[in-house]
Amino acid sequence: MNDPGSTRAGVPLSESSLSTAAAKSKLGGVLGQEWDYWAIRLALFGSSVGLCFALRPFNLHGLPAAGFGFLIAMVILLAELRLRHAELSGLVGGSIGVVLGLLVSLLITLVVSRTSEPESAKSFIEFGSLLSLGYLGLVIGTRRGREMRPLPFPEQANVAAPSAPVSLMKLVDTSVLIDGRIADICETHFLDGTLGLPRFVLHELQMVADSSDSLKRQRGRRGLEVLQHMQKMPGLEIRVLDDDFAGNLGVDQKLVELARRTGSKIVTNDYNLNKVARVQNISVLNINELANALKPAVLPGESMRVLILREGKEPTQGVAYLDDGTMVVVDGARRLINRTVDILVTSVHQTPAGKMIFGRLDERHDSGSVRAAAAITSTGAGTRAESFNGGNGHTMRPPRTEPNTATDQPGANPYPDAETV
Repeated sequence: MNDPGSTRAGVPLSESSLSTAAAKSKLGGVLGQEWDYWAIRLALFGSSVGLCFALRPFNLHGLPAAGFGFLIAMVILLAELRLRHAELSGLVGGSIGVVLGLLVSLLITLVVSRTSEPESAKSFIEFGSLLSLGYLGLVIGTRRGREMRPLPFPEQANVAAPSAPVSLMKLVDTSVLIDGRIADICETHFLDGTLGLPRFVLHELQMVADSSDSLKRQRGRRGLEVLQHMQKMPGLEIRVLDDDFAGNLGVDQKLVELARRTGSKIVTNDYNLNKVARVQNISVLNINELANALKPAVLPGESMRVLILREGKEPTQGVAYLDDGTMVVVDGARRLINRTVDILVTSVHQTPAGKMIFGRLDERHDSGSVRAAAAITSTGAGTRAESFNGGNGHTMRPPRTEPNTATDQPGANPYPDAETV
């Protein structure tokens, strides 16, 4: 037997034709429901007009009675159109408020009926309390009902059960796949739930991997390798999402809109995307912020040992790096490049790119080898110069030797730089 989704009467069906047929079927179902609603509304108008025409309320006859019935049907229809957009909690609160208002009005009516007031006054008080208390109960109950917690109706429980995994979904950005640290985080089970990979993000990663620039091509292929490695992890589900948006929206805008629609979080390293998403009250998991939070705390006054790697911006500064990549700027360490020194932390600055530590040389724990190296560096030129000086500022001459008549020619001066006496 052939697959019904693959062929029909020997003719192959494409994916686009199947999706078109499904869309037409869904549209037909929606239109059928709308026609059912309009048929019920026409029946309401007909019954209201017919009843008023036959019963003749308020001594109305003929067309006035039918018009009164049409007016009642219009009021009911407008109430239905207004209430269809109301929240369920507001409807429940308004219903409870109306019932309580009517009960209080009934008690007032029972009390007033036993008084000796004229009938006109009694009727005014009864109808006034009925309308006023009913209105107050409706308005106050509707407003307070919106502040109530949603009631656990069976229909809502059945609908909310499949959408529970969606709220736990994290949408993955291209930057975290290229970065690669998300794979290590997933291996430690710090990310639970489902990781959602939108197809437009996967397409962007493929475009980076196919770039003509060798550096971008290498980064894109690394992202694809990280994604393939994550798919093989046990207990981690990566779901490819086919949701897309019309128009010329960028990948970041599509990702923010998809997160807002599904209530998901965004996992990214992009600084701008992080700020834009948080402005729109969308939860963001930033791996750079996680890495900064896991760095050891360093306080001013603490000592540490670092390796000076290069020169700093200032004339006397040297730069070192900790194992986690934190930059350490050491004052007075420019002459100690490629040497390990002890420093004292003077200040710590937090920047958007990370943490920077400023310090100075610790003279108390400074080793003798470092001081000797500094002394050699500072006096190296003078030492080489003094190898040709006597130490008293006068030029050293080569040792005098008596002329050898056997080897020296007569009349030759063995000291060409000596003064002639």
